[in-house]
Amino acid sequence: MNTPLSWIKAYVPDLDVTAQEYTDAMTLTGSKVEGYVCLDKNLEKIVVGQILSIERHPDADKLIICQVNVGAETVQIVTGASNVKTGDKIPVVLDGGKVAGGHDGGALPEEGIQIKKGKLRGIESCGMMCSIEELGSSNEMYPDAPESGIYILPENTEIGADAIEVLGLRDSVFEYEITSNRVDCYSVIGIAREAAATFRKPFVPPVVTATGNSEDIHDYLKISVEDSRLCPRYCARMVKNIKLAPSPAWLQRRLAACGIRPINNIVDITNYVMEEYGQPMHAFDYDLLANHEIVVKCAGEGDTFQTLDEQERKLDSTVLMINDGEKAVGIAGIMGGENSKITDEVKTMVFESACFDGTNIRLSSKKVGLRTDASGKFEKGLDPNNAEEAINRACQLIEELGAGEVVGGMIDIYPEKREGKRLPFEPEKMNRLLGTEIEAETMLGYFKKLDLEYDETANEILIPTFRQDLDCMADLAEEVARFFGYDKIPVSLPTGEATTGKLSYKLRVEEVAREVAEFSGFSQGMTYSFESPRVFDRLLIPENSPLRVTVNILNPLGEDFSVMRTSPLHGMLNSLSTNYNRRNKNVRLYELANIYLPKALPLTELPDERMQFTLGFYGDGDFFDMKGVIEEFFDKTGMHKRPHYVPKSGKTFLHPGRQADIIYDGVTIGYLGEVHPEVADNYKIGDRAYVAVIDMPSMIPFTSFDRKYTGIAKYPAVTRDISMVVPKEILVGQIEEIIEQRGGKILESYELFDIYEGTQILAGYKSVAYSITFRAGDHTLEEQEVLAVMKKILNGLQGLGIELRA
Repeated sequence: MNTPLSWIKAYVPDLDVTAQEYTDAMTLTGSKVEGYVCLDKNLEKIVVGQILSIERHPDADKLIICQVNVGAETVQIVTGASNVKTGDKIPVVLDGGKVAGGHDGGALPEEGIQIKKGKLRGIESCGMMCSIEELGSSNEMYPDAPESGIYILPENTEIGADAIEVLGLRDSVFEYEITSNRVDCYSVIGIAREAAATFRKPFVPPVVTATGNSEDIHDYLKISVEDSRLCPRYCARMVKNIKLAPSPAWLQRRLAACGIRPINNIVDITNYVMEEYGQPMHAFDYDLLANHEIVVKCAGEGDTFQTLDEQERKLDSTVLMINDGEKAVGIAGIMGGENSKITDEVKTMVFESACFDGTNIRLSSKKVGLRTDASGKFEKGLDPNNAEEAINRACQLIEELGAGEVVGGMIDIYPEKREGKRLPFEPEKMNRLLGTEIEAETMLGYFKKLDLEYDETANEILIPTFRQDLDCMADLAEEVARFFGYDKIPVSLPTGEATTGKLSYKLRVEEVAREVAEFSGFSQGMTYSFESPRVFDRLLIPENSPLRVTVNILNPLGEDFSVMRTSPLHGMLNSLSTNYNRRNKNVRLYELANIYLPKALPLTELPDERMQFTLGFYGDGDFFDMKGVIEEFFDKTGMHKRPHYVPKSGKTFLHPGRQADIIYDGVTIGYLGEVHPEVADNYKIGDRAYVAVIDMPSMIPFTSFDRKYTGIAKYPAVTRDISMVVPKEILVGQIEEIIEQRGGKILESYELFDIYEGTQILAGYKSVAYSITFRAGDHTLEEQEVLAVMKKILNGLQGLGIELRA
């Protein structure tokens, strides 16, 4: 954003600083000045002169000799300009003075061009008449300047006056780097407010006076807004009897200094107010609005629209449009349409001053491929309370410049008025945060200069709606620091309490998972969270499986990375496959990573992210090796109850006879098994592969790192070995369940030490042998006590068709 210092001084009249002083001070208070240009650079000894007489040069057909009154004297100047005549008032650089550049408008030399008295074809010339290019400016800033020739000043210009001052070039233009959260500083008024606070000078904003005749705009125009979320406020006023004309010089100069080319009074006023208030405006030809109606609504899917630059724009249903009673007449917040533009024949005009949703404008601007000054401001999120003041200012300028007759009243659609925030005033906390000892009254003084009022009763700071960046105590502390001076804050060492850091409980469990896996020979792997929807077919997952319900990525790298994973197996098997096909033997991998389960589609809230502890290996080992790793993990995390394994888990990607759900205390917390041969073939793994998956959120509630001390046993243990003939369909887990249930308080432990199947055992049976240990904590066990418990155990086993082996 660019602003001339003269415009800032219009609202801070007592401001008297050099360009460098202004740059340094404004940057230190947070309004960073990227750089500045002095418009009077290399312009010296240039005054207003009047041509008294002109005669031909005796020795040159294209030169003339002028006698010029420069106030204190009359000087003779020889020139080749063809656009001057007797009586013209022109800028004259005197002997020894400087101009910024040549009349060709090329690059300006760093040191300018010095003008000295000399002779042209034998005739003495004591200075030079100046074109606007020689003064370092251009036709954009001075539209009345001739394309080639001397700049002619108005007739009422004082002879001998400082021509640079007369032309408004005794000025500096500053370029700012404004952060996107300071929307108020994208306006001259906002910058002037900051300058007033920085230099501790009174801030005098423009006084907007009431305008309009006795008529009512509601009798002329109807407006409706169909989506108040995308257009929270829409203001409109009307002007009749339009008189298009060039804008006055002061207005043209200010716009040109901001980099905006003056066009005519109506267009210039809308641009002027946009720069002054930071509120973009648009004007419609009233006679071109069908049914004299404006409707704010979204475009239809696939619609097209021709903008003012005569380009055809493709639209969709998210692009907000300004429509009349029959058709679209503008893309809201971006650009008007060719079908309603202001022409030289305009008689009646509608002014629009609205507030649009910043995010929607940014996305719409990208979709239609068009970014304008207006969209650049709207997309940052403007203050809707600024819209009324801006449109009234525009109407005031129209009346002041005689550009038309303002119709009375205003149409204002503002269903939910935005109110300012309140923040508690906590000077102690601010000082503690900043490391300062600033008085509360001093802080309030800074706030007052920024239009932040203080409610003494509630001890709160009232935040105006144009300061959208102030949300908490730290923001207020930053305002204090800006104007107290960052350079004045004393240097101090950081303070704070020394605390012992530690892992959260969840991270402690995950750390144990890593330790157990790595101790068991597994290496950690990391795989992508997004994958292809085709992986479900490779894993043989049924079409109706909830695992196929995925979160789709809006901007995927490609189809192979288009959905968030709902199972960790694809990444694990892919890694095992890579290792197998590179001839790595006996590979063991583990991963701790999330899966993403949508709660509903389409997404209305974030999906359920569940951490999964996944293990996988091929080579040495089998199902029971994997089972042992899982049980070691349970033991290390305090899960000392015996887990149960349900063989018929129904996992289609696992071998139907070598898989099991893992159930702990009645809750399914994972599964393990051998990878289905067809799935292994899909992943080109030519060996038996085994996987296990533990759902960490389901498991963590059962974990505990509490360790309970148990003293050394005082009384001896009694051990009994039993060898049984067991039907093959009976699992050892069922046997252990009966031992636990019937062992009573004196059961200390049991251990499976033999399983045998062979010719000495009947077909359909197997031999299973256990060693069972009993011990009492308060006395030595007697034989009868042990026999009684063993009898209970054997009776229970007989119920499963198990017999003691002879």
